[in-house]
Amino acid sequence: MPFARVYIINKCYICGAFAKLTYQNMANNEVIRHDGVVKSVEDECVRVLILQSSACSGCAVKQMCSSAEAKEKEVEVRTADADRYRVGQKVELEGRLSDGRMAAIIAYGLPLVLLLPTLFISVYLSGSETLGALWALLTVAFYYIFVYVFLRKRLQQRFSFKIASIIENL
Repeated sequence: MPFARVYIINKCYICGAFAKLTYQNMANNEVIRHDGVVKSVEDECVRVLILQSSACSGCAVKQMCSSAEAKEKEVEVRTADADRYRVGQKVELEGRLSDGRMAAIIAYGLPLVLLLPTLFISVYLSGSETLGALWALLTVAFYYIFVYVFLRKRLQQRFSFKIASIIENL
């Protein structure tokens, strides 16, 4: 099946409320979609507020439950036709699932791959666990500095949302 749209629905186990996230598989180019509201429009930048929620966010008893969570996030979308969008307009954002996986690898996987061997090698060579831990943490710190200084622009271009459609025109 080359095109399929699946609605992932999470259910609150206390009251039965549902939260919906659209997941779309387009010939192995998996897409995640979020509904949002345009917060501001600048030259080639549209800022969109999305509500990232768990299934419990719509629950009637969420104030009494510690697992209820919903976060409002601001997403910056770079687009040449930013003048098409107006503040308060409802839009649908689209991002590739593979980008999210790669971002997780860069943010968590590679630092772990650097941390563990550095820790074991430096403890073996120095004989001190404190010095080994210090070297391991410094290695990870240098990794994040390198990513921030040299790869930040490239990663911002790669890991970005796009506005798929306008849900409600003003």
